[in-house]
Amino acid sequence: MPYYGYGYGYGMMYWDPTYILIIIGAIISLIASARVNSTFRRYSGVRSMTGMTGAQAAMELLRSQGIYDVTVQPVRGQLTDHYDPRTKTVNLSEAVYGQTSVSAIGVAAHECGHAIQDYVGYAPLRLRTAFVPIAQFGSTLSWPIIIIGILLGMTPFIELGIWLFVLALLFQIITLPVEFNASSRAVRLLDERGILYGDEVRQTRKVLSAAALTYVAAVAVSLLQLLRLLILFGGRRRRD
Repeated sequence: MPYYGYGYGYGMMYWDPTYILIIIGAIISLIASARVNSTFRRYSGVRSMTGMTGAQAAMELLRSQGIYDVTVQPVRGQLTDHYDPRTKTVNLSEAVYGQTSVSAIGVAAHECGHAIQDYVGYAPLRLRTAFVPIAQFGSTLSWPIIIIGILLGMTPFIELGIWLFVLALLFQIITLPVEFNASSRAVRLLDERGILYGDEVRQTRKVLSAAALTYVAAVAVSLLQLLRLLILFGGRRRRD
């Protein structure tokens, strides 16, 4: 049976209804990105009452938990902050490392939350770390294999590509509890250690909630992409 691909039907080009899923995904991504950027900028103008920088707050939080083998260091870029369990480093961007704003301290504390997870052996973090190479393999090869399958008209290639895509999606899902837990730890410790006070705690919670929204949005977009793949190719084996 001839296969006309998506975007074609009965030999003629037509509007593929699944394009709406792409549009929805793009809107979700834009909203999440705009939300985190606007919230971070808003509270970047609010100087913390303690006057601590992001780096100082990070070091204070790590020491308070008995963590002395993690280094806090600057990295280039905007919102490129991350914790690397391989090198035991909390990497803070230029807008965080030397800044005294509520946003800077909140983001720094979040990355310390990951360091604390690593220190206490938080299971979801270990699972995510172990899943990294599998997810990278899936995300790198899924679309090329799907495209090859379409070009060659080989259903097994398309199905393999979809399964690889699922692996990348699973990594994103595993990431959610890790990120939410790190933010929860960050807000609690900032309050307990007196690094932030009163409204500052509420403000940093808003910053971290906006950041967490980007992870939720990424999962939603990937789910929409998977749904589109299943709609387009899920019944192809039966048609063949």
